[in-house]
Amino acid sequence: MLGICRGRRKFLVVSLTLLFVPAFTWIYLFAGSFDDGKSVSLSAVESQPHSPRYTAWSQRERDSLEVHVREIEEENRSLRKQLSIAQRKGPVHHHSNHSKTYSMEEGTGDSENVRAAVITGNSSECGQRPVVEKCETIHVAIVCAGYNASRDVVTLVKSVLFHRRNPLHFHLIADAIAKQILASLFQTWMVPAVRIDFYDADELKSEVSWIPNKHYSGIYGLMKLVLTKTLPSSLERVIVLDTDITFATDIAELWAVFHKFKGVILLLLHKLRKMKWEQMWRLTAERELMSMLSTSLADQDIFNAVIKQNPFLVYQLPCFWNVQLSDHTRSEQCYKDVSDLKVIHWNSPKKLRVKNKHVEFFRNLYLTFLEYDGNLLRRELFGCPSEADVNSEKLQKQLSELDEDDLCYEFRRERFTVHRTHLYFLHYDYEPASDNTDVTLVAQLSMDRLQMLEAICKHWEGPISLALYLSDAEAQQFLRYAQGSEVLMSRANIGYHVVYKEGQFYPVNLLRNVAMKHVNTPYMFLSDIDFLPMYGLYEYLRKSVVQLDMANTKKALIVPAFETLRYRLAFPKSKAELLSMLDVGTLFTFRYHVWTKGHGPTNYAKWRTATTPYRVEWEADFEPYVVVRQHCPEYDRRFVGFGWNKVAHIMELDAQEYEFVVLPNAYMIHMPHAPSFDITKFRSNKQYRICLKTLKEEFQQDMSRRYGFAALKYLTAENNS
Repeated sequence: MLGICRGRRKFLVVSLTLLFVPAFTWIYLFAGSFDDGKSVSLSAVESQPHSPRYTAWSQRERDSLEVHVREIEEENRSLRKQLSIAQRKGPVHHHSNHSKTYSMEEGTGDSENVRAAVITGNSSECGQRPVVEKCETIHVAIVCAGYNASRDVVTLVKSVLFHRRNPLHFHLIADAIAKQILASLFQTWMVPAVRIDFYDADELKSEVSWIPNKHYSGIYGLMKLVLTKTLPSSLERVIVLDTDITFATDIAELWAVFHKFKGVILLLLHKLRKMKWEQMWRLTAERELMSMLSTSLADQDIFNAVIKQNPFLVYQLPCFWNVQLSDHTRSEQCYKDVSDLKVIHWNSPKKLRVKNKHVEFFRNLYLTFLEYDGNLLRRELFGCPSEADVNSEKLQKQLSELDEDDLCYEFRRERFTVHRTHLYFLHYDYEPASDNTDVTLVAQLSMDRLQMLEAICKHWEGPISLALYLSDAEAQQFLRYAQGSEVLMSRANIGYHVVYKEGQFYPVNLLRNVAMKHVNTPYMFLSDIDFLPMYGLYEYLRKSVVQLDMANTKKALIVPAFETLRYRLAFPKSKAELLSMLDVGTLFTFRYHVWTKGHGPTNYAKWRTATTPYRVEWEADFEPYVVVRQHCPEYDRRFVGFGWNKVAHIMELDAQEYEFVVLPNAYMIHMPHAPSFDITKFRSNKQYRICLKTLKEEFQQDMSRRYGFAALKYLTAENNS
């Protein structure tokens, strides 16, 4: 696959002729180079070319290294002969229709500058069943940085998990953003026989920042150069993947190549360690950049230059291991049938919009994994014991203690369900105001409330933290919706956290907790997605937290709630206008006709004439919308679907001695919508209501145990209501 240049053209030409060199072919080069027997420092002083230590590397030492490299090349001529003999000694296949000679440069077919190679189809050794032990762990390294790459890598991982039969160990070289996102994702995904380790990409920037690079991947596109220093010294082999890859076969087939050439490859890797790879690529890069000025293909330019000078370092793979989908590749020459495909590489900046003869087929294959239910990949590898996981063992213990014959079993089980969670599904960039008064609106939603987002954004200019309950397919629909919305794309201060669907109930309080947990402002406005805040509420709340000394007191500021039955409403721009609409029946106090107790304690009669904040007392079933400090009690997860989810939280705030204060010039309005599935179940299913009552009683008993005598009033109030 990988062309070995024989001409003496300048490096720029070589890079262009190798434009479509697959990313996989060099992984065998580094398979054992991680095992150098000692730990390696990531000190910037050691790596910066302009640092004193680096400058001390004299020209004489550079010349000495070049001489050493030439000596090694001489020594390895015999090794190249051994490699060619090993390849010729492989089994002979008589499927001549699967064997063709291709030019290595798929874009131009320029055989003058690249050596033609015989590429064998799936009947070759590389395409046969892998010679991999049943429970052997396969190591995979991926460089991932930022919000978009964190989404892309999930599709790659899904395609690997779908086909795999072996334990996997992912080594993720990630920036702070990707680590936060992917650590949470894998922790909540809980896939058996999968281990994740993270390496700080930001610590590696100094290793490669001196290389001018024009590639769209930026500085992170150069980090594969330093994998030998980054990954553990005990790691002997690793497959290195880009995030824009889709697997169409078991990754063990690729891993098996290590086994097939073990005798030769380990010997070559031993030579690599003796040759000091770090100095080799740096010396090559410095030499070539003198004429090239900057890289256009990121790390691939450096690899190409090293390979040009040291062609013996590379073992060629058939190109069905890297079917590249760029506008100018002839990828169809890599396969004759769908069964030939191994790996699809979307290595064009155009990604799915690339022009290709069979792009519709490839796109559909990619979309299959993009929208595939990741929960289905939580399958055990039979016969391969997983490493002990504390969280998994704790979960199994909790579930085993539940009585499956209990009529409320499904309700109780939901409390312990671990939902796969993808934080910051879209780009997020917001620093809280320096005056420590900033407020984040917190809400949760499912796909049927998506249309409310743009309206809320027009009413609330401050930061928002949203938890979205979606399936994998719905998450992609949301992504397309958001990317097509000028309103949403103009806002970088909205954190979208996708919680993937699982089970039969809407986990409303889990969603609220996820959204609350990722608030980075001192205060939170705990709202719901079907409420529109009054214009200017964000600034009004920031002033109120100062006025009421929220930083030093435990207060919950109540924003009075109203509702309309009209889908089209001339939203009131002031309290006076709202009162007029109340008087004529265009607006109502929220749920006054079906659930008066929920908001009655707000005392709307007093609010009509109030000009200063006033205090109200907790009452049974009180569930106002409040502004609280960032670190307040979480919502109780036992309450799912409809009923008592906010009531229990307000009761918890009261038990912790929060003071409820109504804001005189704040309001929010509930917009009409079709009833949710959960409220329909509550109204129609008697057992649902029985289980909700049981959960309420258990919650009150828990409150009594936690807060003692002070919690007796909740039992008394419930009995009197």
